[in-house]
Amino acid sequence: MVIATLIASDRLDARTIEQARDAIAGVGGIAEAVEWIEPGVAADVDVLRVDGVAARAALEGLFPGVDVVVQPRAGRRKRLIVADMDSTMITVECIDELADYAGIKAEVAAVTERAMRGELDFSAALDARVALLRGLDIAVIDRCYAERVRIMPGARTLVRTMAAAGARALLVSGGFTVFADRVAAEIGFDRAVSNVLEIEGGVLAGTVRRPIVDGATKRALLLSEAAAAGLELGEVLAVGDGANDIPMIEAAGLGVAYHAKPKTAAAAGARIEYGDLSALLYAQGIPRAEWVLG
Repeated sequence: MVIATLIASDRLDARTIEQARDAIAGVGGIAEAVEWIEPGVAADVDVLRVDGVAARAALEGLFPGVDVVVQPRAGRRKRLIVADMDSTMITVECIDELADYAGIKAEVAAVTERAMRGELDFSAALDARVALLRGLDIAVIDRCYAERVRIMPGARTLVRTMAAAGARALLVSGGFTVFADRVAAEIGFDRAVSNVLEIEGGVLAGTVRRPIVDGATKRALLLSEAAAAGLELGEVLAVGDGANDIPMIEAAGLGVAYHAKPKTAAAAGARIEYGDLSALLYAQGIPRAEWVLG
């Protein structure tokens, strides 16, 4: 048996639940008990006779404004969250915003978009973009953080609620420590790992310290963090939006593509297209009464 969790960005009604039951029946499954996690917002549907792949294919994208997460019921409450930062835990891509202060945002953002779509080698693309920032006064970093960096809706609630239940939280970013360390502290992560912008004489040197945190690094960090905590991979939630997040998303028990690029969405075991990050609490069966609001 698997459970299909329906999570509405607006309103989930009984008619949608019945349509979901019909869709499951249409692929040879049986939709048994329906349990509301949050009335009118999120509900679990027990699914028999078909596997999670078939159930997900039948339901995902069927209802505008409704995200669907299909997974085994056992172990759905995760004990480790590993998350990307840019466009996942915060609303912007920090390197693009830094580039705006240098007057080259369009040029840098175009490369960022291609890298996140998996069309360019991540490390090479990062080096090329950072090189364009050479000579930028480091005072711009603090200004950028204050003026541009905004925490993604639901991020604090997601991480703090999981932490209150005993889960660990790791922020892994292909972005930069000058942003990631502060974001991690604001949200409530236990640890942050990201790239180091090299600085010379109070300005950006145009280089990134080695080794670069890339997709392979993210996966390795997920595996090592889980092992250190004595956790099975089924107890891990990973969430991100870009192609460099695919390795960790594929390794996690629940790998989630959050408002993600097509290649990442196709690789993930679940997608959140409509809701904010608090949808991942409903995916774990956690009602609002148990949330730690951020």
